[in-house]
Amino acid sequence: MNGALSRSRAKVPPARAGRLDSTDRRYEPFVRLVPAPVRRVASSWRWEAPDGGGSWDLHIEHVGAPTAPVRMLLVHGAGGNAAAMWPYAAHLSRLGARVTVVDLPGYGRTIRVRRGRRSVSYGDWLQLLVDLVGREHDERPLVVVGASMGGALAVDTAAVTGLAKRVIATCLLDPSRPGIAAAIVRAPWIARLGLPLLQFARGPAANLRIPVRVLTPMSAISNDPGLSHAVLTDPCGGGGSMPVSWYRSFLEAGPAIRPEQYQGPPVVLLHPAEDRWTMPELSLNYLGRLHGKTRVVMLPGCGHFPFEEPGFQVLLDEVSDEIEQVLDDQRRGS
Repeated sequence: MNGALSRSRAKVPPARAGRLDSTDRRYEPFVRLVPAPVRRVASSWRWEAPDGGGSWDLHIEHVGAPTAPVRMLLVHGAGGNAAAMWPYAAHLSRLGARVTVVDLPGYGRTIRVRRGRRSVSYGDWLQLLVDLVGREHDERPLVVVGASMGGALAVDTAAVTGLAKRVIATCLLDPSRPGIAAAIVRAPWIARLGLPLLQFARGPAANLRIPVRVLTPMSAISNDPGLSHAVLTDPCGGGGSMPVSWYRSFLEAGPAIRPEQYQGPPVVLLHPAEDRWTMPELSLNYLGRLHGKTRVVMLPGCGHFPFEEPGFQVLLDEVSDEIEQVLDDQRRGS
């Protein structure tokens, strides 16, 4: 993927501010209440996908004080969106961060406004994040946080841009490695039969849409049946679908930069200890290959979508510690 990515793109039009409606609060009941009102602003950015991928109006949310000392990019995974990330963004903003969340193409309120020669790909997701980081860069340190498959995207974004000071991930997956794809799909037969067939889906067949829950164990996204139901019935999240070409590109992509050649900032893995979808050893394998400073903390009692206690408090404490370290480094000029 290295050659297809660029660190910066052409000039872009300014974002358009807008209001949020109450439907974006459907995930709040599953996470502890934010102790005080948190500023939440929505905007739209017209983004041109590379290589004939068409035009998209990206739905972006900024959470927290505009003058916070740290900027944070929070990246959702498959079945996620900004609405699902909102409760987490609210709590993370209380740690002193201005949190940005974008609905990646195919999810949330991001919409395609001009069709291109091809469907959306996993590579588009990474290029979009690279462009967004470059677009919003300022003098403040940046922390990139990735949830689920957003963890690997966070690492890649930091590696390609060179602008992040820290990466925090709840999961790290490289589906191009043997056995990884089989470990994250819904049933063994999908890995044996379904995934190889994706390689032959070209032309119009590549545009066929497959519900995410058909290929993945989306019901295992949480150990709370209520939250799993909320994700599965969210048409802009786990209840939605993606084109065949996206699944194929995800499986073929691999890291933008080989983990052994990684030159980015320190990576912290905060993995749910009770994850029933992606076992910790899958992420630990990836983390062990990363060149540079890494560490891992398990989140006790947490499923794949980590909101349960006491793990959620552990997550907040660890992120708070990393923010303080980043700010200390900035003060020392390192």
